[in-house]
Amino acid sequence: MTETIKVAYLYEDLMNTYGDSGDVKILRYWLSKQGYATVVDNISLNCPFDASDYDFVFFGGGQDYEQTVVAKDLARFKDTLQTYIENDGPMLAICGGYQLLGSYYKTSSGTVIDGLGILPLHTVFKADSRMIGDTEFETPFGTVKAFENHSGRTYFDDKTKLKPLGKMIQGYGNNPDDGVEGMRYKNTFGSYAHGPILRNENIAKAITALVIENHQKRTAAQPV
Repeated sequence: MTETIKVAYLYEDLMNTYGDSGDVKILRYWLSKQGYATVVDNISLNCPFDASDYDFVFFGGGQDYEQTVVAKDLARFKDTLQTYIENDGPMLAICGGYQLLGSYYKTSSGTVIDGLGILPLHTVFKADSRMIGDTEFETPFGTVKAFENHSGRTYFDDKTKLKPLGKMIQGYGNNPDDGVEGMRYKNTFGSYAHGPILRNENIAKAITALVIENHQKRTAAQPV
């Protein structure tokens, strides 16, 4: 019998800009190459959600308005996502999803929108200095090429806890100052890389391996 990987796509209907849904499609492809079927659940407004029921969690990017709507609903997921992340559950958060894992983001007008506060990072929007274009950065998995389009500048509040996903070769990454792109904490990855990022085979295979490992661990823990 074919084993099934369960994927939670947070707010697929609201947070899906610049082809982010392609990350889930690519992951499904690599999982199929390993003999797994994949079920993807859209976890959206007012939906129940227990992260421990899933082998992988994906959180894409969105426009400013949609991101504000999601931020208000997302708070109810803090405990289950924090437990999942601390237990080494694999998660990929892109752009707006990445920002919302942090403590807050401040809009261009000065309004502060609370994030989940799971990871020690924050984001400040600079509407008059958008960071857009091709991006390239070096990661532990090899070189990653993608596309970025964001006004948010993300900064780590605890650089001993969070590690960059990569070092910039081309583009801006997290912000114009630090020379790094994205974040890794345990098996949770954050990135501004659209395009989607998993079109880079090196990082796609690495995350696929983490998803399979988590599936095996979760399956082994279930009662017979």
